[in-house]
Amino acid sequence: MKRFLTAVSRLSKMINVVAGMALTAMMLLTVADVVLRYLGRPILGCYELVSLGAAVVIGFSLPYTSWVRGHIGVDFLLLELPKWRRGVVLIFTRIMGIALFAVIGAYLIKKGLYMRMTGQVSMTLQVPFYPVAWGVAVCCFIQSLVLVCDIVKIAGGEYE
Repeated sequence: MKRFLTAVSRLSKMINVVAGMALTAMMLLTVADVVLRYLGRPILGCYELVSLGAAVVIGFSLPYTSWVRGHIGVDFLLLELPKWRRGVVLIFTRIMGIALFAVIGAYLIKKGLYMRMTGQVSMTLQVPFYPVAWGVAVCCFIQSLVLVCDIVKIAGGEYE
Protein backbone atom coordinates (compact mmCIF):
# COMPACT_ATOMS: atom_id res chain seq x y z
CA MET A 1 0.00 0.00 0.00
CA LYS A 2 2.94 2.31 0.67
CA ARG A 3 4.00 2.01 -2.98
CA PHE A 4 0.51 3.01 -4.11
CA LEU A 5 0.56 6.09 -1.89
CA THR A 6 4.04 7.02 -3.16
CA ALA A 7 3.00 6.56 -6.79
CA VAL A 8 -0.09 8.74 -6.41
CA SER A 9 1.96 11.37 -4.59
CA ARG A 10 4.55 11.46 -7.37
CA LEU A 11 1.87 11.58 -10.06
CA SER A 12 0.18 14.50 -8.29
CA LYS A 13 3.50 16.34 -8.06
CA MET A 14 4.25 15.74 -11.75
CA ILE A 15 0.98 17.16 -12.98
CA ASN A 16 1.33 20.04 -10.52
CA VAL A 17 4.56 20.92 -12.34
CA VAL A 18 2.53 21.07 -15.57
CA ALA A 19 0.12 23.45 -13.83
CA GLY A 20 3.05 25.59 -12.72
CA MET A 21 4.47 25.72 -16.23
CA ALA A 22 1.07 26.69 -17.62
CA LEU A 23 0.73 29.43 -15.00
CA THR A 24 4.19 30.76 -15.86
CA ALA A 25 3.37 30.72 -19.57
CA MET A 26 0.10 32.57 -18.89
CA MET A 27 1.95 35.20 -16.89
CA LEU A 28 4.64 35.70 -19.54
CA LEU A 29 2.06 35.81 -22.32
CA THR A 30 -0.01 38.39 -20.46
CA VAL A 31 3.00 40.60 -19.76
CA ALA A 32 4.15 40.34 -23.37
CA ASP A 33 0.65 41.18 -24.58
CA VAL A 34 0.44 44.26 -22.35
CA VAL A 35 3.86 45.51 -23.50
CA LEU A 36 3.14 44.82 -27.15
CA ARG A 37 -0.33 46.32 -26.88
CA TYR A 38 1.28 49.49 -25.58
CA LEU A 39 3.50 49.45 -28.68
CA GLY A 40 0.47 48.94 -30.92
CA ARG A 41 1.09 45.22 -31.68
CA PRO A 42 -1.05 43.08 -29.34
CA ILE A 43 -0.73 39.30 -29.39
CA LEU A 44 -3.55 37.81 -31.42
CA GLY A 45 -5.53 35.23 -29.42
CA CYS A 46 -3.91 36.04 -26.08
CA TYR A 47 -7.27 35.94 -24.29
CA GLU A 48 -8.01 32.48 -25.73
CA LEU A 49 -4.64 31.07 -24.71
CA VAL A 50 -4.89 32.49 -21.19
CA SER A 51 -8.42 31.07 -20.84
CA LEU A 52 -7.32 27.60 -21.92
CA GLY A 53 -4.27 27.91 -19.68
CA ALA A 54 -6.51 28.72 -16.72
CA ALA A 55 -8.39 25.46 -17.22
CA VAL A 56 -5.07 23.60 -17.28
CA VAL A 57 -3.82 25.38 -14.15
CA ILE A 58 -6.97 24.67 -12.17
CA GLY A 59 -7.37 21.06 -13.28
CA PHE A 60 -3.73 20.05 -13.05
CA SER A 61 -3.11 21.66 -9.65
CA LEU A 62 -6.16 20.15 -7.95
CA PRO A 63 -4.77 16.68 -7.04
CA TYR A 64 -1.55 17.96 -5.46
CA THR A 65 -3.37 20.71 -3.58
CA SER A 66 -5.71 18.06 -2.23
CA TRP A 67 -2.75 15.79 -1.40
CA VAL A 68 -1.13 18.45 0.77
CA ARG A 69 -4.56 19.55 2.08
CA GLY A 70 -4.08 23.05 0.74
CA HIS A 71 -7.79 23.72 0.42
CA ILE A 72 -9.72 25.66 3.00
CA GLY A 73 -11.45 23.35 5.43
CA VAL A 74 -14.01 24.13 8.07
CA ASP A 75 -13.63 21.37 10.60
CA PHE A 76 -14.62 22.97 13.90
CA LEU A 77 -17.60 20.60 14.13
CA LEU A 78 -15.43 17.57 13.38
CA LEU A 79 -13.04 18.45 16.19
CA GLU A 80 -15.88 17.99 18.69
CA LEU A 81 -16.50 14.40 17.56
CA PRO A 82 -14.69 11.38 18.96
CA LYS A 83 -11.81 10.24 16.75
CA TRP A 84 -13.58 7.18 15.35
CA ARG A 85 -16.66 9.21 14.36
CA ARG A 86 -14.45 11.86 12.80
CA GLY A 87 -12.86 9.09 10.75
CA VAL A 88 -16.27 7.86 9.61
CA VAL A 89 -17.28 11.35 8.50
CA LEU A 90 -13.96 11.89 6.70
CA ILE A 91 -14.20 8.55 4.91
CA PHE A 92 -17.82 9.24 3.90
CA THR A 93 -16.90 12.65 2.45
CA ARG A 94 -13.95 11.12 0.59
CA ILE A 95 -16.22 8.46 -0.93
CA MET A 96 -18.61 11.19 -2.07
CA GLY A 97 -15.65 13.09 -3.53
CA ILE A 98 -14.43 10.02 -5.40
CA ALA A 99 -17.87 9.58 -6.94
CA LEU A 100 -18.10 13.26 -7.84
CA PHE A 101 -14.70 13.46 -9.52
CA ALA A 102 -15.24 10.15 -11.33
CA VAL A 103 -18.51 11.49 -12.76
CA ILE A 104 -16.89 14.82 -13.71
CA GLY A 105 -13.99 12.98 -15.36
CA ALA A 106 -16.33 10.71 -17.33
CA TYR A 107 -18.41 13.70 -18.41
CA LEU A 108 -15.30 15.59 -19.57
CA ILE A 109 -14.16 12.58 -21.60
CA LYS A 110 -17.60 12.45 -23.23
CA LYS A 111 -17.61 16.22 -23.76
CA GLY A 112 -14.11 16.05 -25.26
CA LEU A 113 -15.25 13.35 -27.69
CA TYR A 114 -18.16 15.56 -28.70
CA MET A 115 -15.87 18.57 -29.13
CA ARG A 116 -13.52 16.51 -31.28
CA MET A 117 -16.34 15.09 -33.36
CA THR A 118 -17.91 18.50 -33.99
CA GLY A 119 -14.55 20.24 -34.47
CA GLN A 120 -15.02 22.85 -31.76
CA VAL A 121 -12.10 25.27 -31.74
CA SER A 122 -11.35 28.71 -30.36
CA MET A 123 -12.51 31.69 -32.39
CA THR A 124 -9.25 33.43 -33.27
CA LEU A 125 -6.45 30.85 -33.20
CA GLN A 126 -8.60 27.79 -34.02
CA VAL A 127 -7.11 25.86 -31.07
CA PRO A 128 -9.12 22.67 -30.42
CA PHE A 129 -10.80 22.43 -27.02
CA TYR A 130 -10.91 18.66 -26.62
CA PRO A 131 -7.29 18.12 -25.44
CA VAL A 132 -7.89 20.48 -22.52
CA ALA A 133 -11.14 18.69 -21.64
CA TRP A 134 -9.37 15.32 -21.73
CA GLY A 135 -6.43 16.62 -19.70
CA VAL A 136 -8.71 17.95 -16.98
CA ALA A 137 -10.65 14.66 -17.08
CA VAL A 138 -7.45 12.73 -16.38
CA CYS A 139 -6.77 15.11 -13.49
CA CYS A 140 -10.24 14.39 -12.09
CA PHE A 141 -9.45 10.67 -12.11
CA ILE A 142 -6.13 11.36 -10.39
CA GLN A 143 -8.03 13.44 -7.83
CA SER A 144 -10.18 10.37 -7.18
CA LEU A 145 -6.99 8.39 -6.54
CA VAL A 146 -5.81 11.07 -4.09
CA LEU A 147 -9.10 10.69 -2.23
CA VAL A 148 -8.63 6.89 -2.15
CA CYS A 149 -5.21 7.54 -0.61
CA ASP A 150 -6.88 9.79 1.97
CA ILE A 151 -9.17 6.90 2.91
CA VAL A 152 -6.16 4.60 3.28
CA LYS A 153 -4.42 7.18 5.48
CA ILE A 154 -7.55 7.76 7.58
CA ALA A 155 -8.08 4.01 8.08
CA GLY A 156 -4.40 3.61 9.01
CA GLY A 157 -4.50 6.46 11.51
CA GLU A 158 -1.97 8.54 9.52
CA TYR A 159 -4.29 11.31 8.35
CA GLU A 160 -4.24 13.82 11.19
